[in-house]
Amino acid sequence: MARKPARTSPSTPARGTDHFVRVRGAREHNLRNVDVDIPRDALVVFSGISGSGKSSLAFGTLYAEAQRRYFESVAPYARRLIDQVGVPAVDAIDGLPPAVALQQQRGTPSTRSSVGSVTTLSSLLRMLYSRAGDYPPRQPMLYAEDFSPNTPQGACPTCHGLGRVFEVTERSMVPDDTLSIRERAIAAWPPAWHGQNLRDILVTMGIDVDKPWRELPKKTRDWILFTEEQPTVPVYAGFTPAETRAALRSKMEPSYQGTFMGARKYVLHTFATTQSALMKNRVARFMVGGDCPACKGKRLKPEALSVRFAGHDIGEIARMPLAQFAEVLRPVAAGEAPASPGRGASRSALREKGGAHAAAPDVRRTPNQSAEKRIAAQRIAHDLLERVTVLNDLGLGYLSLDRSTPTLSPGELQRLRLATQIRSNLFGVVYVLDEPSAGLHPADGEALVVALDTLKRSGNSLFVVEHDLDLMRRADWLVDVGPDAGEKGGVVLYSGPPEGLRHVKASHTARYLFAPHTATSRTVRAPAAWLALEDVTRNNLQGLSVAFPLGVMTAVTGVSGSGKSSLVSQALVELVATHLGHEAPPADGEADDEPDAQPRLAGRTGGRIAGGMERIRRLVRVDQKPIGRTPRSNLATYTGLFDHVRKRFADTRAARARRFDAGRFSFNVAKGRCPTCEGEGFVSVELLFMPSVYAPCPTCHGSRFNEQTLKVTLRERTIADVLAMTVEEAHAFFEDDGAIERPLRLLKAIGLGYLRLGQPATELSGGEAQRIKLATELQRAQRGDALYVLDEPTTGLHPSDVDKLMAQLGGLVEAGNTVIVVEHEMRLVSACDWVIDMGPGAGEEGGQVVASGTPQAVAKAAGSRTAPYLARWTAPGGEAER
Repeated sequence: MARKPARTSPSTPARGTDHFVRVRGAREHNLRNVDVDIPRDALVVFSGISGSGKSSLAFGTLYAEAQRRYFESVAPYARRLIDQVGVPAVDAIDGLPPAVALQQQRGTPSTRSSVGSVTTLSSLLRMLYSRAGDYPPRQPMLYAEDFSPNTPQGACPTCHGLGRVFEVTERSMVPDDTLSIRERAIAAWPPAWHGQNLRDILVTMGIDVDKPWRELPKKTRDWILFTEEQPTVPVYAGFTPAETRAALRSKMEPSYQGTFMGARKYVLHTFATTQSALMKNRVARFMVGGDCPACKGKRLKPEALSVRFAGHDIGEIARMPLAQFAEVLRPVAAGEAPASPGRGASRSALREKGGAHAAAPDVRRTPNQSAEKRIAAQRIAHDLLERVTVLNDLGLGYLSLDRSTPTLSPGELQRLRLATQIRSNLFGVVYVLDEPSAGLHPADGEALVVALDTLKRSGNSLFVVEHDLDLMRRADWLVDVGPDAGEKGGVVLYSGPPEGLRHVKASHTARYLFAPHTATSRTVRAPAAWLALEDVTRNNLQGLSVAFPLGVMTAVTGVSGSGKSSLVSQALVELVATHLGHEAPPADGEADDEPDAQPRLAGRTGGRIAGGMERIRRLVRVDQKPIGRTPRSNLATYTGLFDHVRKRFADTRAARARRFDAGRFSFNVAKGRCPTCEGEGFVSVELLFMPSVYAPCPTCHGSRFNEQTLKVTLRERTIADVLAMTVEEAHAFFEDDGAIERPLRLLKAIGLGYLRLGQPATELSGGEAQRIKLATELQRAQRGDALYVLDEPTTGLHPSDVDKLMAQLGGLVEAGNTVIVVEHEMRLVSACDWVIDMGPGAGEEGGQVVASGTPQAVAKAAGSRTAPYLARWTAPGGEAER
């Protein structure tokens, strides 16, 4: 087949030009035989609408090939131990240096992974305490491993290094003590038959299961909940208490012998042994967590916490914001003696500041005067300070070393990795970044540009997949991919300096990059009522009172770490859910459907709702978590439209003749799926030290279904053909079928027309997953009484896709609902009816409402770091800044 050359600008260099990476015939995913030349030693931004193919070019082709070439130099045995990417579909790539990818993927979440471990700062800090810490008299020197909560020799023996202990209380297991045992007062007990069995056993034992829980004797309640005994008694299934007593007296043959298990024992046993993530999460709800009483949440053994540096134990340092940590390090790095906050302080003041391990005054410490210790302290502190300074410059000074990585946003994680690369001082490397501006306030974006420029000045190349228009304007080179998404994309529309894109009419990016900032002309909607929150305490929110307007769209803004997500995604969601009588959805970084679910901390959010809940009947939180964790979950199954599709196939004459039901048309059911690949559609070919190759199944050729199932067609299309359709194609195919047409229309309207119905959930970005969830929610009949909460819904979206999202959110508000978004995209913020700006800074310097009002009012607010950027979109007219 003849290869179609990519359309490029006249400024694209000739093939022989030096200092360029030359790509020829790239065909990864939807790329259509792309030929393009990209400069090295430059900031190159890959732009295009979502699904256009820019990530396929930057990551799937360029980075994948660079990694493959590197692994070719690794010993074959070592290659077997590395998870290698496949060989990209491309004819040739010349001039490609070694590459490092900085993506937004989280990896496996772990509560033991922290900011300190990701940045390796914790290792240096432990060495500092080991070699230069002040030890109590007669205590031997500890090794660095003794200061790690993740090692047996360092972990607190009480909490095993978790910093928390978990208990099961009467209140957690019996949330409503007005109910009787028969009415399921013991919520922690299993549902269905198992729970009924335990209640029947209590009837046999003579306990009144119809009396309200609170009226039972305390001794009886405690035994039911906390006993370790497991008596076995006869059970008379379906008998009333009176009938059971009569049966026992007459020694009637029982239905079976039942073994009792106390509620707490059931919860702990299930949590420790079950293989079901669903069951583990269910019982985790009844386990209440709190700080370990031995280490006060610092996770370390007493010997490690008795060692001090600059008057602080290592647990206190780990809890400090990085900006404060830098101030502790500064005098030591300069060769001065560390300033001790405890010097001259009273014993009680020390105890109050440092907890149980701070009671001993400094005079008991061994003097830190040896030249060896001074040199070690200065050297390590200098290295630590340089690394921490880079993080502060990237706007991450509000984070602490012990901040758990599952609680970080993808943008924060990527900036942590970026800081590590800046300190590595590599030269001649291509850094491939995935939307580094994601989750960044425009003010923090300035620090990002400085960091990228530092890498470039060090002699490196930066290939950045990005939607941020300001970063595009600062780029040395733009590669715009499009024109549309999916099969309608995959072409390089332009490759050259940013200004040249202005004349490419087919580019969606050009329309926004060179458009003037214009103020919205629509009429601002007036609030129907107010949802008032008082005395809110969560993370850096301390006794905050705030009011959210109802019946309108509100944006909550502020610099990274100012408290936006703490207020909206955590405090607001939890308080509203509790008021509605529902369990609060898990906050980011907390257990939901993870197999290693952890119990939640008690009292996470303080505060109350002072008014406005009479206008809210339903809470909908639309986040960016995956819609499924295996390739078997896809867009069609998540939205529910696949159920209707399978029913249509089951209703065909051919299916009825073969007595096929709807289950036959599922690749997750043995009777319908291909027996060779078991519905996967592919088989893995292990090549030992070479990357494994995934080939289409030799039996079903990738269709995932068996031959008999594929003989049934609907208007000449098999079930596999339907799953291979894009949303747009399927919408045209099912346009006369309302149950299927409606969700497809909504998916198309929200900008996901390019996705295939059977596209695995594992291939979807966080932004795509969030929009699928929103489209699924939009299928519901709108009653006008719902509160929708979205955290940064524009992440990963091209400006043209943002327009589609704004239209859908506006439709929800017009239907009488309330929409609250945490957002950094000023164009969306300016289109909202109300803005609540948090700040003024991050961490301890944030947590306050800086301004609240219409976008026009907040844009003029003094002291707001958001105001100058919002003003560009609220002021009349004006050419976009470049």
